[in-house]
Amino acid sequence: MPIRAPSNDDIAHLLEQIADLLEQQDDNPYRIQAFRHGAKSVRASATPLTEIVHAEGASALLRLEGIGQGLATTIFEFIETGRSDYLQGLQARQSPEELLRQIPGIGEKLAQRIVRHLEVSSLKEFEQAVQAGRLEQVFGLGPRRVAAVHNSLAGLLGDSAGATGAAGTEPDVALLLDVDGEYRRRAEAGELPKLAPRRFNPNNEAWLPLLRAERDGWVMTALFSNTARAHELGKTHDWVVIYYQKDGPEGQCTVVTEKSGPLDGKRVIRGREKECQQFYLPQAKKGKS
Repeated sequence: MPIRAPSNDDIAHLLEQIADLLEQQDDNPYRIQAFRHGAKSVRASATPLTEIVHAEGASALLRLEGIGQGLATTIFEFIETGRSDYLQGLQARQSPEELLRQIPGIGEKLAQRIVRHLEVSSLKEFEQAVQAGRLEQVFGLGPRRVAAVHNSLAGLLGDSAGATGAAGTEPDVALLLDVDGEYRRRAEAGELPKLAPRRFNPNNEAWLPLLRAERDGWVMTALFSNTARAHELGKTHDWVVIYYQKDGPEGQCTVVTEKSGPLDGKRVIRGREKECQQFYLPQAKKGKS
């Protein structure tokens, strides 16, 4: 049976579905905006996109306002096959709890406690938390259990479990903390454009400041955390999520104000506490001299 040619409304709905899933998964807001803007552009087109593609090919989609190469590829696949691998991939993404349950020794309840306490959203973030010694902070985990989880994680991830990341794959902490500081200063001064996120925003208020920065070849996007946990703890104007990319896949980190230990009151990158402690050490020595 031949595939029914999707209408412009069908295509716009697909792009909106992708945008909604990206937002639910706390993805880069620029990517979310791109899909939403693309959906509006598709609906505004007087000519069916299927006719444009069949007459001129996929490259003709790039003439539409807000349609770049990524969106054009998604639209072309949908027109040709009636499905979207990108959408299916987003729908299939596992929750952090499900990811942690891949590790021997971590069951459903423990996975929930770890995610809730350590605020990790990926195996990489969990690995960083383990290396930073934060797993011991989870209630009910004794030294033997911690060691068992550490060994299981090493077995699951291989050699990478013993390292904090290859050089150059992440910005250094000084750079990230500098972007965090600039973001919070400019957000407080009202100098940044604001988004109206759909999640946890019943009045559709434009309250979420957004910073786009380029530092040492890194392209960075910073914004306050709009997660359920941040709202629950009243941290929506403290936790800052920074997305970063340079010659490879996009990464992200969360910067928070530490509330205990040697870094009490300092801005700290979750999962990189030891590096942050080294960063602040010269300042502490200078203050004592």
